[in-house]
Amino acid sequence: MIHVCPLSRLEETVTRTGAAHVLSVINLGTPVPVPASVARDNHLFVGFNDIVAPQEGLIHPAAEHVDAILGFARRWPREAPLVVHCYAGISRSTASAYIAACALSPERDEGELARALRAASPIATPNALLVALADAALGRRGRMVAAVAAIGRGREAMENEPFEIRLD
Repeated sequence: MIHVCPLSRLEETVTRTGAAHVLSVINLGTPVPVPASVARDNHLFVGFNDIVAPQEGLIHPAAEHVDAILGFARRWPREAPLVVHCYAGISRSTASAYIAACALSPERDEGELARALRAASPIATPNALLVALADAALGRRGRMVAAVAAIGRGREAMENEPFEIRLD
């Protein structure tokens, strides 16, 4: 099970779910107070801005960020839940959770996974550049990009509610 939440709900989500692994996809330099129950080696911080094209002074999602996300997801033993968060729980974290689900469930249809994401969170708006980079890395031939485009932009919100994505 992958749980997604905003930074403000990280400790609560880890505690409620019993998660042992945390993936932080957030601006470089943002302090992330990881709950003490999560071992240091079970936390990955991937720092980049929530943008979909390069902008001066900001860090856009890149292939090395996708590689880090995929590597962490593949190392996750799945004995306890994984929590993925960004600042608001809307874009970077939802894209990362979708990417992890596609990587860990290669037999599942990209559209099915995207629709499950939308059903779990009407607010989710996965970062399109991050998804496109992962689509290429996973050899999905544009299907991840098309699936995320098909679910459209989520409902406007300042912050998302925690939600979960099943891998089975």
